[in-house]
Order: sequence, then C-alpha cells, then structure tokens
Amino acid sequence: MPIIELKTYINAPIETVFNLSRSVALHTYSTIKTNEEAVDGVTEGLLKEGDTVTWRAKHFGVYQYLTVAITAYDFPCFFQDSMLKGIFKQMEHQHFFTKVGEAVCMHDIFEYKAPLGILGTVADVLFLKRYMYNFLKERNRIIKQVAENDEASLQFLNK
Repeated sequence: MPIIELKTYINAPIETVFNLSRSVALHTYSTIKTNEEAVDGVTEGLLKEGDTVTWRAKHFGVYQYLTVAITAYDFPCFFQDSMLKGIFKQMEHQHFFTKVGEAVCMHDIFEYKAPLGILGTVADVLFLKRYMYNFLKERNRIIKQVAENDEASLQFLNK
C-alpha cells in the first residue's frame, strides 16, 4: 500500500495548528482548486472523534465523493481519518503534531490503496502518488500560512 509522508514546520501554537487541521472551513479553503466542499455529515466547525464528513471534489475532471470518519483523536497531538466510502480501495490519514522548540512539526502519514486492480497500480506509479503528494503539500502550505497569521487563524477557527 503506498504511503505518503510529509513534515511541515509551523510557527504557531500546537493547539492552533491542530484545530486548523480539523477545520471544515479551512479544508474547503485549502482545496479550492478541486472545488472541494463538505456535503454530508459534519459540514462546518471542527471535526472530532466519531465525526463523519462526506467531501465532494473534482479530481481528474470528474466529481467524486469521499466519506471519512475521525477514528482516533488525542488533542492536540494526533488524529486519524479513515475512509468509509470513496474511490480508493482503502485510505487512512494520520496527523501527528509535535512541539519542536517554538514551532510545531505537523507530520502527515497518508496511506491508500488505488482502485481498479492492476490499472490502479499502474496509475499510481505513473501519476496518482505524485498527484496526492502535491495535493497534501498544498493543503499543508495553506495550513502553515493561516496558522502563522493570527487574524486568519481566528477567521477559520470561528467558522
């Protein structure tokens, strides 16, 4: 199963980074290129353990739906979302938050299994893993940008 790992260092309080990472509004803002929006389950506020959300987004020219649940939660150090329904055969995203001096290390571990058997495996090698890496990297860039701006952080944490 392919694994994507990213570490992003953010100069903000750990609670702020953790909360922004589970903000529905910030997720929607950070995925504007794919027109992502929460359409079912928890559609606003901050996700917590046991919550589910269904995202609708346009990837590769096709609207797709992904339903995830927050399956593990330890404020402000860790949470995990796991796919319940969607295009992947399997998907799990672990989010770790660790203080490193005055900064926070946001460590993502994203594991997935492509659909369509051997065709999915080929697609993964050719473009899917790179696409998912860039998608997550952009999301983390936005989280960092917002977290390091107190005014912007408040805007997303109050929605």
